[in-house]
Amino acid sequence: MEKQRIAILFGGNSSEYEVSCLSGAAVAEGLAELGHTVHKIGITKAGRWFLYTGQTENMRDGSWEQDPTCLPAFISPDTGTHGIVCNRGGKLETIELDVVFPVLHGRNGEDGTVQGLLELAEIPYVGCGVLASAMCMDKAAANTVFDAEGIPHAPWLALTRRQTEDFAAVLRTVKEKLHYPIFVKPAVGGSSVGITKVKTDKELQEALALAALHDDKIVFEQGISGQEVECAVLGNQTLFSSLPGEIESCNEVYDYEAKYQSGGASKLFLPAKLPQHKLEEVRDLALRAYAALGCTGLSRVDFFVEHGTEKVMISEINTLPGFTSISMYAKLMEMSGVTFAELLTKLLALALERANR
Repeated sequence: MEKQRIAILFGGNSSEYEVSCLSGAAVAEGLAELGHTVHKIGITKAGRWFLYTGQTENMRDGSWEQDPTCLPAFISPDTGTHGIVCNRGGKLETIELDVVFPVLHGRNGEDGTVQGLLELAEIPYVGCGVLASAMCMDKAAANTVFDAEGIPHAPWLALTRRQTEDFAAVLRTVKEKLHYPIFVKPAVGGSSVGITKVKTDKELQEALALAALHDDKIVFEQGISGQEVECAVLGNQTLFSSLPGEIESCNEVYDYEAKYQSGGASKLFLPAKLPQHKLEEVRDLALRAYAALGCTGLSRVDFFVEHGTEKVMISEINTLPGFTSISMYAKLMEMSGVTFAELLTKLLALALERANR
């Protein structure tokens, strides 16, 4: 494809800042190797935006923020600008863009907010649109769609923070539908932040307090004993699903520490340890879920395959999965014949296709 002027958004005002910096560095390096012009826009945990022109490697440990060449910058919502506005010594400069790659995980990056800004600016961007991003980020909204579409998943319910003020009432409500173990989650969040697997009433109360720190809506899901399987999906109208992979967590729960801080102690099996017909069932369900929520560009779809019954149940859809060296999305695509360079090229093409349709 023609060489593009691309802005990478990384970091972000979310609990997943560190992972986004790692992902952003990998994407920036990959796009530069393909010959594209890459503009790196770092967003601090405090929500400050800067145009970063230093070494990509310094994105990985967060030291990019101390680079003296950082310039205050933002993407203008004005369609006439069609790019970045930066402040260079009190003088505003404009950098035009062809595509934005928002390598942002979690709140304020994966939930439709940045996507809304880019829609206003009329700049093509990689990934899902506003509504799909928001619904996939909100576990209660996504589960409601899964129910409507007949896509199997664990029994669940959601309560607002106000509804959880009376813990005795919460216990009654939860136990009418679920039994231990139960997963307690903030409805909006990512990378397993704020999620707890509970087995007692006391643990439920503590998990509820933790989840409430991250969101005003809490989701309760039946714990499933099964294999944790993930499938990568790519496309807009024509969709491709990868061979599924399997995660064997080093912790009881595949949480933030197991994903990013365990030094690779969790085991990955590529492809998943499933018979061929189950691998195909996972791939088909991933495509159904992706289409049902209106996803475009890319998403990673996570499943449980229940022990004993071998029932395949969707867990969630991640619309901006990690692109670190240990991230599953790129590994699954590579296993299915799509190299990292080819993946980046396809994602850019899909962003332009979506904008021009």
